[in-house]
Amino acid sequence: FYFPLQSQLSQALNGLSDRAKEAKEFLVQLRNMVQQIQENSVEFEACLVAQCDALIDALNRRKAQLLSRVNKEHEHKLKVVRDQISHCTVKLRQTTGLMEYCLEVIKENDPSGFLQISDALIRRVHLTEDQWGKGTLTPRMTTDFDLNLDNAPLLQSIHQLDFVQMKVSSPVPAPPILQLEECCTHNNSATLSWKQPPLSTVQVEGYILELDDGNGGQFREVYVGKETMCTVDGLHFNSTYSARVKAFNKTGVSPYSKTLVLQTSEDTQSEEQTLPFPVPLERSQLRRMSPFSSTLNLQPSFPGRSYFELRSSAHQLSLHSSLQSLNSAGELIAWFSFDPSSAHADIIFSNDNLTVTCNSYDDRVVLGKTGFSKGLHYWELSIDRYDNHPDPAFGVARIDVLKDAMLGKDDKAWAMYVDNNRSWFMHNNSHTNRTEGGITKGATVGVLLDLTRRTLTFSINEDQQGPVAFENLEGLFFPAVSLNRNVQV
Repeated sequence: FYFPLQSQLSQALNGLSDRAKEAKEFLVQLRNMVQQIQENSVEFEACLVAQCDALIDALNRRKAQLLSRVNKEHEHKLKVVRDQISHCTVKLRQTTGLMEYCLEVIKENDPSGFLQISDALIRRVHLTEDQWGKGTLTPRMTTDFDLNLDNAPLLQSIHQLDFVQMKVSSPVPAPPILQLEECCTHNNSATLSWKQPPLSTVQVEGYILELDDGNGGQFREVYVGKETMCTVDGLHFNSTYSARVKAFNKTGVSPYSKTLVLQTSEDTQSEEQTLPFPVPLERSQLRRMSPFSSTLNLQPSFPGRSYFELRSSAHQLSLHSSLQSLNSAGELIAWFSFDPSSAHADIIFSNDNLTVTCNSYDDRVVLGKTGFSKGLHYWELSIDRYDNHPDPAFGVARIDVLKDAMLGKDDKAWAMYVDNNRSWFMHNNSHTNRTEGGITKGATVGVLLDLTRRTLTFSINEDQQGPVAFENLEGLFFPAVSLNRNVQV
C-alpha cells in the first residue's frame, strides 16, 4: 500500500504546485495592477484638476466681465447724480442772488426808483420760480443697482457635475457599399453613391469619401457628411481616378468600401458610360441610366483644396461654346452650354441654351457647366450682337460669384472687360492693363486657363489681348460671362 499512496500524494502535490505557481503569477499581476492604478490615479487626478481649473478660469473671466458691467453702472449713476448736483448748485446760486437783490431793493426808500424796476423784478422772480418746476428737485437716478445675478442654473450644474462612463458599447460601422448603378462620370465630374449593408444595424453618423489625384497618388478626403451621394467637380479630362468611402460613428471608423475606378470623358460625347460589376481595378467608365436630380447641399470637408470641390448636382453650372482640354494625349474637345440654373434671373437663353443675352441695362452673370482645377483649358465665345458700346466681361469665377454685377467686381472672379476700342483686366474691383483693341459684332473672345502654370490669358480674334492677365490661380474655376441687353453671345 505504500507506493500507490505515495503516487497519489505526488499527483496531488503536482496539482497544488500548479495552483501555487498560478497564485504567484496572480500576485505579480495584482502588484502590477497596484502600480498601474497609482499611475492612472495620478494621471486621472491631473486631468480632473485641469478640467476644474479650466472651469474656475472661465468663472473668473466671467466674474471680471460682470464686475466690469457693475463698474460701468456705478460710473453712470455717479455721473448722472453729479451732473444734477452741478446743475442744481448753479440754479440755487442764481436764485439766492436774485433773492438777496430783491431784499435790498425792498429796503430802498426811493419809491420812484422802486416803481421803475418792480414789475421787471416780479416777472424775474416768477420766471425763476417756474424754473424750479416739477421734476427739478427730483433725483434723476436711483441708488439701487437694478442688476440681479441669476446663478441658480450654474449652481445646479456644478452640483450635477460628475463622472461619466467613458467605455463604449456600440461597434464601429460596417464598410459602405458603393451603388454602381447610381455612379457615373460626365465630362470632368464624377457622381458617387453608396449605402450601408442591408442587414447592418449599427448607427452611422457620417461618411468620408476619398479620391486619389488621378495619377495613382495618395487618396484625399473630398467629402465628410451624412449624405450618401455627392458630385465631385473639377477633375481632369481623360484621367483615371480611384474612389472609396468609409463610415464613422462615436466608436470609430469602418474599413473602406471596395475601391471604384472611374475615368473622366475623353471625347466629344457627353453621354455617361457604363460600369460593369464587380469593379475591376483597371480603366473603366461609369454610366447611370437616369439623370441625377438630388438637391443635396454638400459642404467641403476642408478649406483650400486645389484639386477637388464639392457642390450639389442640383446646382451644376453651364457655359456656351466649345471647351478644348489639352493634355499629353493630344487635343480633346468637350461641348457645353449656358445653364439657366447658374445665371441671374435677367439672363435670356435661346438656341438650346447656346446663346445668351439680357433684359436689363445692368450687367448680369452666367457661369459655365464645367469646372476646372487642373490642366490646360481653352474656350471661345462669339459676339453675335454688340450695340451702343457696352462693356461685356469674360473670364473665370468661383461658384459663389456675384451674379448682379460686372464680372470681376468681387474677389470671386478674374475677368477681361472690353468695349469697341480697348480692354481692361479686373479682379476684386481692381482695373489693370488697359490695352488698345476692342470687339464688334462677329468678334471672337478666347480664354486660356493654364492651371499647370496657374495663369489666365485672353485673346480677341485669335490675337493675345495684353500680357498674361492673372497669375497664381489655384482652386476650382468655372467659365463665366457678364453682359447687358446690348450684347448677345
